[in-house]
Amino acid sequence: MLGAIEAGGTKFVLAVSDDDFNIIERVSIPTTTPVETFKKVFDFFDNYQVSAIGIGSFGPIDVNTSSDTYGYITSTPKTAWENTDFIGLMKDRYPVPMGWTTDVNAAALGELSYGAAKGKTSCLYLTVGTGVGGGAVINGEPLEGYGHPEMGHILVRKHANDSFDGNCPYHSDCLEGLAAGPAIEKRYDKKAQDMTDNKEVWEIEAYYLAQALMSYTLTISPEKIILGGGVMKQTQLFPLIRTEFDKLLNGYVQTPDLNDYIVPPALKDDAGITGCLMLAQRAL
Repeated sequence: MLGAIEAGGTKFVLAVSDDDFNIIERVSIPTTTPVETFKKVFDFFDNYQVSAIGIGSFGPIDVNTSSDTYGYITSTPKTAWENTDFIGLMKDRYPVPMGWTTDVNAAALGELSYGAAKGKTSCLYLTVGTGVGGGAVINGEPLEGYGHPEMGHILVRKHANDSFDGNCPYHSDCLEGLAAGPAIEKRYDKKAQDMTDNKEVWEIEAYYLAQALMSYTLTISPEKIILGGGVMKQTQLFPLIRTEFDKLLNGYVQTPDLNDYIVPPALKDDAGITGCLMLAQRAL
């Protein structure tokens, strides 16, 4: 039996499955303090004998296996979670193999194996919601080095019609500071879902996201780019992003047909938990 934790900044999704990833039970709990949240995590997994657990966590996290703080959530904006020894707490309770990466790397792994990038060897997954985070799988392996990708914090050019200063506490007008859901709402002082028909809102959003996708294409060259998260439920964004991306790239490098290159997640909201179950299997 496999266990999985998709640890998001808003909620944790917990699941157990058989060895073929057929989910036996799945629950969602709010992300509050570590003490409260881990109590609910333990209450769930204490009911099962899992052979391994895969964890995809919000970050930044330490993925460097030679580091003294491997398995920690580190300098997160969620201050209650700073320097939380996630893997240590889990291993104290469940001494089984554990897979550990970012929640977006896990989602990329899920989509590569069972979703929009099935049959490929590489893909990039970008989530655009409360924050902006990106993960990638290259040659079948989650992209990690000294640390892990923080794709939401690259710098982008400001749109000519955008006077918003940015919303990121670290960088102000990085991609997350300009394109995450809270940035859209602060820029216009309205909920994003109330501005579906406001063309300017989504043209500016597409401008920032297309710049980011161009940078990722030129540096990682994934076979597929998958855009998920709450903001991307505004499906009118996809053609706007593809058009802007094409304009910015200007034929410099070849890509697949953009309708098949920049796509929504096929697994929808199950990409992350699917990838976490795969991490558990790999940990075995």
